[in-house]
Amino acid sequence: MRQRSLIAMTAALAAGALTLTACGSRDGDGGSDSSGGTTVVIGVDAPLTGDLSALGLGIKNSVDLAVKTANKEKYVEGVTFRMEALDDQAQPSSGQQNATKLVANKDVLGVVGPLNSSVAESMQKVLSDAKLVEVSPANTNPALTQGPDWQTEKVRPYTSYFRTATTDAIQGPFGAQYVFNKAKKKKVFVIDDKKTYGAGLAATFSEEFEKLGGQVVGTEHIDPDTKDFSAVATKVKSSGADVVYYGGEYPQAGPLSKQIKAAGAKIPLVGGDALYDATFIQLAGTESKGDLATSVGAPIEELPSAKEFLANYKAEGYKEGYAAYGGYSYDSAWAIIEAVKQVIEGNNGELPDDARAKVTEAMQGVSFDGVTGKVSFDEFGDTTNKQLTVYSVEGSDWKPVDSGTYEG
Repeated sequence: MRQRSLIAMTAALAAGALTLTACGSRDGDGGSDSSGGTTVVIGVDAPLTGDLSALGLGIKNSVDLAVKTANKEKYVEGVTFRMEALDDQAQPSSGQQNATKLVANKDVLGVVGPLNSSVAESMQKVLSDAKLVEVSPANTNPALTQGPDWQTEKVRPYTSYFRTATTDAIQGPFGAQYVFNKAKKKKVFVIDDKKTYGAGLAATFSEEFEKLGGQVVGTEHIDPDTKDFSAVATKVKSSGADVVYYGGEYPQAGPLSKQIKAAGAKIPLVGGDALYDATFIQLAGTESKGDLATSVGAPIEELPSAKEFLANYKAEGYKEGYAAYGGYSYDSAWAIIEAVKQVIEGNNGELPDDARAKVTEAMQGVSFDGVTGKVSFDEFGDTTNKQLTVYSVEGSDWKPVDSGTYEG
C-alpha cells in the first residue's frame, strides 16, 4: 500500500535484555525468537464463528497480513510480530473474557477489534486497567470515545481506546442526507435491534432525517434472536413509508428486507455498515435490488493506496474475503506496529518495562499513509478520516453510488 523505508536501529536488541515484566517474555509463549530478538503479540478479538463470522474472519486475516508484512520487511528491527486471535461470537461476555485473556499474555502490546460496539463496551475497562491499547476497525458508536453524553458534552472515557472507523455521529446523518436529498424519500419507518450499535445508528439517522424535513411515520424494535418479522412488515406496509431504515446487522436485516417486500411494501431498506456484506444479499433475496447501506471510508477497490493490500491479500490465499473492514483492520494493526516502533526507537532499541503504557501513549501521535488513506487520531481517539460511501444492491453485489463526508 505504501513504500516504507527501513530505518536502521541505533542499537540491536540483545537476547537477554528483556525481563518477564517487560511485555516481551522469554517463556514457553515464545517471547524470544530464534534470532535473539523479541516477540510482540497483536491480539485480535472478533466474531470468528456464528452469523457475523464473514466480517470477523476478514478482520483476522487482514491483521495476519499486516503482521506477516511487518516481519517480512523487518519493519521493527529485532522484533517478530505474532497474532493471537480470539472468537467473541459477537457476545459482550465473550469479549470481556477474551480481553482478560489477552491482558494475561505479557507479550500482547496491542489489540485489534472488536467488531461490535456492544462488545467493545465490555472490553474497554479491562484493557484500560492494564494500559493495553485497543484499536477497532469497525466500532461506530460515538459513546465509546466521547462518553454517554457525547451529544452535549464530549468526554473521553478511555485513553487506551482508538478506532480507524468513523462514528455513527457521522454515518447516521450522512445516510439521512443521501436518502432525503438524493434518493428523494420523505417518509421513513425506523427499526432497530435494541443493541448499542443499531439503536445508536437509528437515532442519529432519524434526527437528521427529520431536521431535513422528512417524516418518521413509524418506529419498531425487533428481537435479533428471531427471524420472523411478519408483524413489523405488516406495520411498515400500512404506515405509508417510502423507505425503511434499519439499525442493526445483516443476519436480521436480510430476512427483514425480504419479509417487508413480501408483505407488499416494495420499498428499499437502508442501513449502516453492518449491512454491507454479500451475506445480506443472499438472505434478502432477489427483491433486495435497490436496498442501500452506508459504510466507512471510500470503496477500497477504488483506492490507489489499497492496491498493494488487495494484491497481497489475494496472494496469501485466505479462504475468506477481507469483507467490509479488511483495510481498516490492516491499518489498525499497522498503527500498533508503528506505535511499537516509536517506543523501541525512543528507548535505545529495547522495550521498556512499561511497554504497554508507552505504546498506548505513542498511539495518540501515530500518523501514516495506510490502506484506507491517511491514518491518524483526534483527541478522542477517533479517526481523522470521515469518508463514507453509500452502496446499492445491484444483482448479487453491492455497488458504490455515492461517496463523501457528512456536511453538518
